[in-house]
Amino acid sequence: MLRKVGLYILSLWLLFLFITVLTIDIPINFGEGAEFVGLIPLLSNNIVAFTSIVLLFVGVGVFRYFRFTLKGSTHIPFEITKVESINYEHLTFLATYIIPLICFDLESARYLIILVLLLVSMGMIYIKTDLFYANPSLALLGFHIYKVDGNFKGDRQKQGIILLSRARLTQNQKVKYIKLDDRIFYVKPVL
Repeated sequence: MLRKVGLYILSLWLLFLFITVLTIDIPINFGEGAEFVGLIPLLSNNIVAFTSIVLLFVGVGVFRYFRFTLKGSTHIPFEITKVESINYEHLTFLATYIIPLICFDLESARYLIILVLLLVSMGMIYIKTDLFYANPSLALLGFHIYKVDGNFKGDRQKQGIILLSRARLTQNQKVKYIKLDDRIFYVKPVL
């Protein structure tokens, strides 16, 4: 569950970056007599931007943890019997959720409350429906999404499982995997 929440925050990385760029207000004056406005006024004028920056760093931490986890031990390899690329899911998430959210009036407290409620609601749906694999940030980091059928140890067949991989996958290829969820795996080709 915590991994899914982390991957949801990572999926919003672009949104947090856009919000930071849209809302940050740092007074810059290099003229004579210029002085620092102070940390408290700077923070109070940039609450939304600094919150987004903190969430960006949380996303970086989640990715580092995700990458560390993926270096761990894998299960016994299985063979891909049918493969379909579903990389378009990255763009669906980006176009449907991230881009419309940057159009909110980020100066209005009412719109900020609505944005937070919307992000929490989306997160709950994202986690309950196991859509954490449709993560545009992972696409930018070189991951591909596949829907496959596989032949597992003991002649067990699994159909319609979702694979995340940095490598391109093909039919009849053997892959080792780390289970992210019941039907979602991170895989690496067996060399």
